[in-house]
Amino acid sequence: MTMTLRRADARRVALAAQGFARPRPETVGTRQIAATLQRMRILQIDSVNVFSRSHYMPLFARLGAYDTALLDRLAFSRRPKWVESWAHVASLVSVDDWPLLQFRRDDLRAKYGHDAWAQANEPLLQWLRDELADRGPLRPAEIDHDARSGSRGPWWGWDDVKNGLERLWLFGEVAIAGRRGFERRYALASQVLPASALETTVPRAEAIAELVRRASVAYGVATAADLADYWRIRDRPAVMAGIHRLVDTGELIPVEIEGWQAAGRPAKAWLHRDAARPRKVDAAALLTPFDPVVWFRDRAERLFDFDYRIEIYTPAPQRRFGYYSLPLLVGDDVVGRADLKADRASSALRVQSAWWEPGAPTDAADRVATELLAAARWQGLERVTVSRWGDAAEDLAGALRAERHDHPDGRRN
Repeated sequence: MTMTLRRADARRVALAAQGFARPRPETVGTRQIAATLQRMRILQIDSVNVFSRSHYMPLFARLGAYDTALLDRLAFSRRPKWVESWAHVASLVSVDDWPLLQFRRDDLRAKYGHDAWAQANEPLLQWLRDELADRGPLRPAEIDHDARSGSRGPWWGWDDVKNGLERLWLFGEVAIAGRRGFERRYALASQVLPASALETTVPRAEAIAELVRRASVAYGVATAADLADYWRIRDRPAVMAGIHRLVDTGELIPVEIEGWQAAGRPAKAWLHRDAARPRKVDAAALLTPFDPVVWFRDRAERLFDFDYRIEIYTPAPQRRFGYYSLPLLVGDDVVGRADLKADRASSALRVQSAWWEPGAPTDAADRVATELLAAARWQGLERVTVSRWGDAAEDLAGALRAERHDHPDGRRN
């Protein structure tokens, strides 16, 4: 008989699996950061820096204020413990997990390794391999080649050298040996990764099954689409084969969740046998758009009834909530969103807009205000100011006793 879960139970299971059911530690060191990363298994990287680089924020949401240099040492050193890979798009993954993503690198090589650009630029690709072998890790700006002053390549407007380095990274021939600011330093994979990671072979079906297992632990309860999206696996038959294997061994338990529908029927979902099922989750956090709790928009809607889209690429007059709105977690629910900007010139955290979801609890403003103050301190900002755009703006300004500022686009209620 299939187990049934209430929607609220599923929310608490999901949040507990992501580490939100436990209190934040009094002090945060490398051990706490490593344990949180191990729980999540993956940390998405994004270049937007209007408030904080996205990969720093999931740790802040779970642990509170911490020294980001500790994460940098784990991920952006010459011999990192965590390494950049195309996992859930560009992401940090454990070096130990590198072999599990070889099938992804093989697929990317099949797609981009023999196309017209690659064939026309094979001499350049070989020259880049030789250059890295001779000189070690390099930033693109440190590589001198005629291609840098030539025509730009077809990918994202990058020139041919950058394009070539990115392709070699996608194929696994090149790895990222740290960053200067947000600029990558490229190296041959053998210069960054241990031989154990490079020499271990995991068959495609076995690798996908293991990634599905890890996603099921990280999510606690999930549909097949959720499990596939955690690692952006497009091979649905392989995902389903992995799920069935885990069901057969008893690691996944089929469940039906109140309100989760697919084509008018209860959606198929699975609960990990070791998932915590707390009666209460009392978290408070600012979530990046690329946090696993909300990064798959269908899942965010099923769990929290939260319709979420990032409006960075939406023309300003058409934005409903703001440029880079962060979901606001209070208790066991997403209760609103706030568009934040770190104005470092004036040492202010600007709340550019703020909005409540229906049914936000009465203490939401006070709890979000506490998180905003903590976020400002974490970013080295002295104060928080609030605009007049959004139905939560007045509540947050009152809870913060904050000064007000005009929205840059003149928006207000």
